[in-house]
Amino acid sequence: MPKDFGPLNRDTWPIAAAMIQYQNILPDGSSVQDQSSEVWAKTLTDITDAGFTSVDPTDCWLRIGDLSSARLEEFKNVLKNLGLTVPGVSTARRCLVEPSTAPEITAYCHRVIDATAAIGARTACFGLFGALTEAQTRALWFWTVEGYKNPDDPQIRQATIKRLRELGQHAADVGIDIALEMYEDTYIGTAQDAVRFIEDIDHPSVGLNPDLGNLIRLHRPVEPWQEMVALTAPYTKYWHVKNYFRMEDATTGHISSAPAPLELGLINYRTAVKAAIDGGFRGGFCCEHYGGDGLTVSARNREYLKSILPKSFV
Repeated sequence: MPKDFGPLNRDTWPIAAAMIQYQNILPDGSSVQDQSSEVWAKTLTDITDAGFTSVDPTDCWLRIGDLSSARLEEFKNVLKNLGLTVPGVSTARRCLVEPSTAPEITAYCHRVIDATAAIGARTACFGLFGALTEAQTRALWFWTVEGYKNPDDPQIRQATIKRLRELGQHAADVGIDIALEMYEDTYIGTAQDAVRFIEDIDHPSVGLNPDLGNLIRLHRPVEPWQEMVALTAPYTKYWHVKNYFRMEDATTGHISSAPAPLELGLINYRTAVKAAIDGGFRGGFCCEHYGGDGLTVSARNREYLKSILPKSFV
């Protein structure tokens, strides 16, 4: 079974900074993978300077699953020296669905599971969504352009379930769990579909990362966020939190969205977090934000989260 964080309240609940503001390939063409531990430490000092004591080393920045044992030990020492813990390790756009790439991505996810356990994290976060299309990379906000969709093929869906059951057993063997990130146009693109998919996987180590922001930012009708929380709370292992302003004009059908600090957007996280905790959620949070100084907004979001989490232990 995954390690327990122990009794949790607003002072002890792990709230990590995502590394989505940082890229793996640098402007000079070099890779973060090849940087010295001193340079890793310099980057992660941004995180501690923003007041975080936890980080999610999202693999758009550093692929810890592709580090050698020696280099992974270096990374662990960097974290220790900076006083950073890691509640979860997220992957970004490593799609576990497409038959042509699934074997390679699955092998990578197995390496991520081992690395996640090795650094003392509790959760590995995987997804079923693919790389951004060329049109999405040109857009100001990539979610305003239609992207990759999981195939409407029962055999491919079943093969994905089998793959995730295999990964779930590996996770259980090394004492962590897996959270699948909800994302549009995937087999877990709505709360109802996500719950059905998790129940079809039917492995206790595999649950959800109900990233509500991924869905309420879409310029199309979506499920009410209250329903998403109610349905997914019992299955939630890890939680990427972000928020968006959302405008819906009922007279024209026009829908638009833009990133917002956690307390100002459409989702009432005070209500959502309470409902999730009441539903049994005890996993880590990971703060994300697109646009502007995403790290500073994430730090603001961390303080808001702490203010709404339970004062006494749960």
